Amino acid sequence: MEDVEDPNEGVVSLAAGMALVPPGEPTLIADVDATIGSPSPTNIGELDRVLGGGLVPGSVTLLGGEPGIGKSTLLLQLLAAASGTTLYVTAEESAQQVRLRASRLNALSPQLWLLPEMSLPNIISAIDSVKPQLVVIDSIQTVADPDLGSTPGSVVQVRGCAHRLVQEAKRRDLPVVLVGHVTKEGGLAGPRVLEHVVDTVLSFEGDRHHALRLLRASKHRFGPTSELGLFEMTETGLAGVPDASKLFLADRRTGVPGSVVVSTLEGQRPLLVEVQALTNPTNGGTPARRSVQGVDSARLSMLLAVLERRARISLSGHDVYASVVGGVKLTEPGADLGLCLAIVSAITNTPLPADLIVAGEVGLAGEVRHASHTSQRLSEAERLGFTHALVPSRTSRELTKLTCQTVSTVNEALAHVGLVNSNND
Repeated sequence: MEDVEDPNEGVVSLAAGMALVPPGEPTLIADVDATIGSPSPTNIGELDRVLGGGLVPGSVTLLGGEPGIGKSTLLLQLLAAASGTTLYVTAEESAQQVRLRASRLNALSPQLWLLPEMSLPNIISAIDSVKPQLVVIDSIQTVADPDLGSTPGSVVQVRGCAHRLVQEAKRRDLPVVLVGHVTKEGGLAGPRVLEHVVDTVLSFEGDRHHALRLLRASKHRFGPTSELGLFEMTETGLAGVPDASKLFLADRRTGVPGSVVVSTLEGQRPLLVEVQALTNPTNGGTPARRSVQGVDSARLSMLLAVLERRARISLSGHDVYASVVGGVKLTEPGADLGLCLAIVSAITNTPLPADLIVAGEVGLAGEVRHASHTSQRLSEAERLGFTHALVPSRTSRELTKLTCQTVSTVNEALAHVGLVNSNND
């Protein structure tokens, strides 16, 4: 008979561990000292941007990302840049492997301790002896507590070890960073309680074929989740990218049909990225192909339908390829209008003006809707030397020195840049 894991296994041990937490006392909210628990800078600018200033004492942060994306590199640089004693629990690698990486990254901090260990009691004993100011555990899925009587990586082990580490972090006012594995779908592996029990959940994303890495917070109890951190993977580790727009547009070729620069917003950070489209007639009765990179496929299908129905641009007999240069993923609708222009530019073989910046959401009726934080988007475009902007009709032209053309429909936008006849209503 096949063994079935008891979902209640380990509950007794976990409950017993709750005795580690001292009993709380009611306090008037006005008497709470707001200065206690303020974030301490990590000395890594892009990481501090996402965390709202740094790591908070007693906080537990969960960092997830695909294998090989650079999580261990980022955390090793974090430990090396930290002030005070730090402890790196390498549950997946040997101390020699970490030492070699640290040499390559120039991260041989004299106050960084390594512990190649998978046993939770031994990890806690090491914390007692080293007394670090920061602990990184790589990864939580490989740590196991013998008292829980289950295999490492099981639901019981991940849940129990995470709870125990959170208790230790709170009791010691010790910031702890846990590394989490991700599934094929990009979500964090393991029980959902793992995300609920920690204070902060960070996602480290990127394309292995590109140097750019993006750091986002999907949960953050000590600040907003709207900030974006940008890194570039170099031979000597991860370097912050303070001017991401310039990096995205560095290799741009002007005068090419199907290319347009859109002003998108990642959190509160405006970014200028190049959107490219390519169309090709289908062969015979073969169904038209739709291929995307960095663009939501469902969003592309919707925009193609709008162009077919509202602008009378025939696309059913063409393969359509859409891509965002640099490995960025466009997740906000402010890039809709730019994607529409790129597609029609490609199918008509008509290049768009090189100094044009585009921003605007497109609705099912073919209307161009307001894009949030337009002033920030236009300011970024002005800083990089763009002179013309195509924006929704609600946009105030006083927001920028750019020459702004406001449009209310996709047809107006296409006509303004000469992609269709102005009478194509």
